[in-house]
Amino acid sequence: MNISSSAKIAFKALGKNKFRSFLTMLGIIIGVVSVIVMQAIGKGSSADVNARISSLGTNLITISPISARSGGVNLDAGSAVSLKKEDADYLLKEVPTIDAVSPLVRTSAQMKYGNKNWRSTINGVYPGYFTIRVLEIKDGTIFTKEDEKKLNKVCVIGKTVQDNLFGPGVDPIGKTIRVGTIPYLVIGTIVSKGTSGGGQDQDDIVLAPYSTVQNRMLGSDNVNQIFASAKTEGDVNTAVKQIEEALRVQHKLLPNQANNFNISTQLQIRETLNTVVDTITVLLSIVAAISLVVGGIGIMNIMLVSVTERTREIGTRMAVGATGIDVQFQLLLEAIVLSLTGGVTGILLGLLTAFLVSKFGGYSTIVAPESIIISFVVSTLIGVFFGWYPSRKAANLNPIDALRYE
Repeated sequence: MNISSSAKIAFKALGKNKFRSFLTMLGIIIGVVSVIVMQAIGKGSSADVNARISSLGTNLITISPISARSGGVNLDAGSAVSLKKEDADYLLKEVPTIDAVSPLVRTSAQMKYGNKNWRSTINGVYPGYFTIRVLEIKDGTIFTKEDEKKLNKVCVIGKTVQDNLFGPGVDPIGKTIRVGTIPYLVIGTIVSKGTSGGGQDQDDIVLAPYSTVQNRMLGSDNVNQIFASAKTEGDVNTAVKQIEEALRVQHKLLPNQANNFNISTQLQIRETLNTVVDTITVLLSIVAAISLVVGGIGIMNIMLVSVTERTREIGTRMAVGATGIDVQFQLLLEAIVLSLTGGVTGILLGLLTAFLVSKFGGYSTIVAPESIIISFVVSTLIGVFFGWYPSRKAANLNPIDALRYE
């Protein structure tokens, strides 16, 4: 018996009980859909995380003060050794692998324009901050080193601040807003960056010269953080080591003293988030793969029932010349057809579900070709594995006993 004839007989046999065949395939369909969708959400989330972190600048290095330690115990937050503007200037001078540095001071304040109010955060930074954080100017311009020296009261605002203070259709360039009690001239707006990976609105921001915010609003020489940008992504790790060595010298730390600052990079954050996303994706895929195994067990169960129901038919075929190999091949092919049909249906539904999840669920999804190939191969192997025992049982039937079976 050739494959073509066997396939026709297999489809005919399965077609006699369409609903039962569909229920048998359902486990495989659900399993394949689950695997494809879980993989698509995982890859989409990973790509989304990478895109959001890249929008912040992959060369970004952040230096923050940390609490002092005594006897291996962290002291309270008030014990943190503050970073200074001089630390930022020292790093730019002493670390050859960075090309821009900016201290950052921030404070929240009520913003006013006309009769509109909005509470936001004003950050005092160097002009280089725009390069470090990959901030693009939509309209107007950024402040300069001259503004920095003269403590000019100028600022650049994000889209959220613009929308809430000026509303649609109003050009904010050249207009004056009050930040607290201090008037700031708006000289530029920033291209919207949306929310960060942590859900923070990156457009709810006002940027002004560091010296202006520090002297006119804060009156302290402490800085909240220092941001630096490595010359290339490949220089990030080297830059971190050089920054650590330079700051230890600047802070006069002895060899046995721990750092009183913390250095983090976007690459570290990206690697950590990707590891978490990959782990979750693998766990969800394993759970989804269990559905495939359950589906395979369902195929074996139905094939055993089918062998019992068709015992006389099998006996008749053996009586007219069919060998045990022919019978086994025939039933094994039916199991494979069931599994493959379920697999292909699952792939199509998986693609549709991933599209709907992306369109209406708000999740980024990327269907990788390998997840489709793996689903197809696995569904085929399940048909072979779980169809083997029932087909072997049918092949070993005694023709005479099979013909007498009631």
